[in-house]
Amino acid sequence: MTGAEQRHAPATLRNRDAIVAVLETILPSSGTVLEIASGTGEHAIYFGRKFPQLIFQPSDPDPVNQQSIAAWTARENVANILSPLELDTMARRWNIEQPVAILCINMIHIAPWEASIGLFEKAGKLLASGAPLFLYGPYFRDDVETAQGNLDFERSLKSRNLQWGLRDVADIDGLASSNGFVRESLTEMPANNISLVYRKS
Repeated sequence: MTGAEQRHAPATLRNRDAIVAVLETILPSSGTVLEIASGTGEHAIYFGRKFPQLIFQPSDPDPVNQQSIAAWTARENVANILSPLELDTMARRWNIEQPVAILCINMIHIAPWEASIGLFEKAGKLLASGAPLFLYGPYFRDDVETAQGNLDFERSLKSRNLQWGLRDVADIDGLASSNGFVRESLTEMPANNISLVYRKS
């Protein structure tokens, strides 16, 4: 694969260590971790190196991103990264074996609300009791004043697609509860983002 196929997301370098710090507290000691909306594939590569005892299954509905994931995996030669799957949270079903955890980084706000619904519905069916679902990104919170940067980002998202936008943590909690999840933690992260960890009950 050519270097042109390897896409780069600058935010990855800013947030990957903060994400790993949370993942170290929630990921099991073995099994396959499914990443939804893997984007460029840079997170999957980094996580694969940090957690060599786990297998990482990246996925993305975009063929260009799938090529980037495959290109990064080939270049970095990380043995515990599987070939990317074409998964869409709004598809009727996922043809995948049960993972021990699901990660979803920076997708919720750059997708219609139906994508969040699909994510939780499928995660609720796939994950075993006690397994974690990890989310990362910017969110609105009733008890915290929204940073100006996130308000500007929200306007930018809406200008590109009215179905996109920052979601309220309370709405995500409600969606989680209706699919058999309980929120375990909320952690402040770089650049006014947060991580949300849910456990299948």
